[in-house]
Amino acid sequence: MELYTVKPGDNIDAIAAAFQIPVDSIIYVNQLIPPYALAVGQALLLDTPSLPAEKPSLVSFGYAYTYISPWVLRQTLPFLTELYIFSYGFTMEGNLISPPLDDVWMINEARNAGVRSVLTLTPFGPDGRFNNALIHSVVQNPAYKQNLIEQLLEIIEEKSYSGVDVDFEYILALDRDAFTAFVSDLANALRPLGCTTSVALAPKTSAGQTGLLYEGKDYRGLGQAADSVLLMTYEWGYKYGPNMAVAPINLVRRVVEYAVTEIPAAKINLGIPNYGYDWPLPFVQGITAAATIGNVEAIQIAIRNGAPIFFDETAQSPFFQYDSEGIPHEVWFEDVRSIQAKFNLIKEFQLRGAGYWQLMRWWRANWLLMEDTFSIL
Repeated sequence: MELYTVKPGDNIDAIAAAFQIPVDSIIYVNQLIPPYALAVGQALLLDTPSLPAEKPSLVSFGYAYTYISPWVLRQTLPFLTELYIFSYGFTMEGNLISPPLDDVWMINEARNAGVRSVLTLTPFGPDGRFNNALIHSVVQNPAYKQNLIEQLLEIIEEKSYSGVDVDFEYILALDRDAFTAFVSDLANALRPLGCTTSVALAPKTSAGQTGLLYEGKDYRGLGQAADSVLLMTYEWGYKYGPNMAVAPINLVRRVVEYAVTEIPAAKINLGIPNYGYDWPLPFVQGITAAATIGNVEAIQIAIRNGAPIFFDETAQSPFFQYDSEGIPHEVWFEDVRSIQAKFNLIKEFQLRGAGYWQLMRWWRANWLLMEDTFSIL
């Protein structure tokens, strides 16, 4: 595979001729849409002939809601080691709450593809948001904690799940050690079944980092308790935040550099966003809300508006600006260049794998680049 950045005057026929590859290959790999216009600055993945090379191993997974398109799931599964099904919840007393839609069909699809299914556990309250009162109630009460663990064991055996991912956010500082103990107890209960425990970690850069996202997560303790961890290295640019890269590589690197001092690299998965944001400008805190868009969709927005795509070398992220109905917009998203930067970071630090939030949109070039870079376990 080769990365090519579109220049003024380029078209797919000329690019195909220059690299001696079929036009249909460029269209297919990059999910181009008729009439196959290109944006200046757009990064294309080209399937060029190359010699076989030794590739490092990678565990690949991503989160998916139970309403994912069956077609998208089937397209994605060949590139996955594990499928994280999102999500199960629980009550104050530790009673397990199933997803609103059936998850069995996803488990069956994964099994048929040779992919492990992982149950994702989240503390969502009635408003659909992370609720640290739920976390506090369960991790601080031995009876409630045991009830939740026992119910998890039951559903795992009933549905043939291969593990549990603990995705708890906004944990209170006073619950930090109790949360670590919960993860340890869960892992010890799952291992006799041959099942694994993973935990999602807010992107810390130091042990004493302050803030509600960070104070309840003990990197070293959780790294010891769990079989693997996911660094949630995204959402610097977010729906209600200022317009900037979602996962700037310079900030992602800082998180990885800290994480490997606390957790073995062989347990660490790098979080990768499968989406971008479109902000109306000017940004006003508390008022502006960005629209979530897919990475393929972002390119089409640039093409429709005749907007050239730029690449921030520090963040290693693409962006562009356009006007719509008199309102300026700024879009930050991921392309094969920004994904390659993240894959390079995984290789540099010899991390366990890559975990995507989320799999609801199909992005062929990402998966083909992964397959070209790594040997997926």
